[in-house]
Amino acid sequence: MDRTRFLDLLAAESEALASAASAAGPDAAVPSCPGWTVADLLAHCIGGDGWARAIVEQDEPTRVDYVTPPDLPEGEARVAQFRDTARGLLDTLRATDPAKSVWTFGPDRTTTFWIRRRTIETAIHRYDAQLAAGRTVPVDADLAADGVDEFFEVFLKRLQEGLAGLGGTVHLHCTDTAGEWLLAPGDAGLVVTREHAKGDVAARGTASDLLLWIWGRVPVGSLEVFGDAALLDRFRAATRI
Repeated sequence: MDRTRFLDLLAAESEALASAASAAGPDAAVPSCPGWTVADLLAHCIGGDGWARAIVEQDEPTRVDYVTPPDLPEGEARVAQFRDTARGLLDTLRATDPAKSVWTFGPDRTTTFWIRRRTIETAIHRYDAQLAAGRTVPVDADLAADGVDEFFEVFLKRLQEGLAGLGGTVHLHCTDTAGEWLLAPGDAGLVVTREHAKGDVAARGTASDLLLWIWGRVPVGSLEVFGDAALLDRFRAATRI
């Protein structure tokens, strides 16, 4: 997807998150984030958006410590602060050259990384807020498929040790947009290729369900599973973040 599409989705997902948080109320439990209330979720999102903005606004590509702002307001005022922080991040991302060199924790060392990262993260946390409010909407299919790509590109390297004994190949397949991935053990760890191939286990579903399953928001029962289901369970257990 291009920059404009990402930023439009970030704006829409941020507003949907705020609306769901307001509907649920600050004290509502977030089922997908055990131990968190909606107020905790908002604090996390405010911190993440502020962190990304501070990184992008740096003159040099230096890391900024992640800090959840202290003394956040309570109740509906926290929803308002989330909206303000999200708007500030959007303004910064729109005003910044997407090719600007910035600190990131992924292979892409430009502002584009943060455009993509915050859009995907906000979509997932919007789903969290909607779970708390009792009504969910799937993640946009193209964004969700890109989110699966991002998971493998950015986060999988942190998890290779736990995947060493996976013992088979995993194939994931989107049913509503382009997106197929084969995960196979290699000499340097799990290797991911974007291809149509037969795995020891295959999981098919919408791009939204695949992304949300990878991030622990929906159960494996949301997907069609063929082959060694225990292998898929091992993969999911080893990729929890």
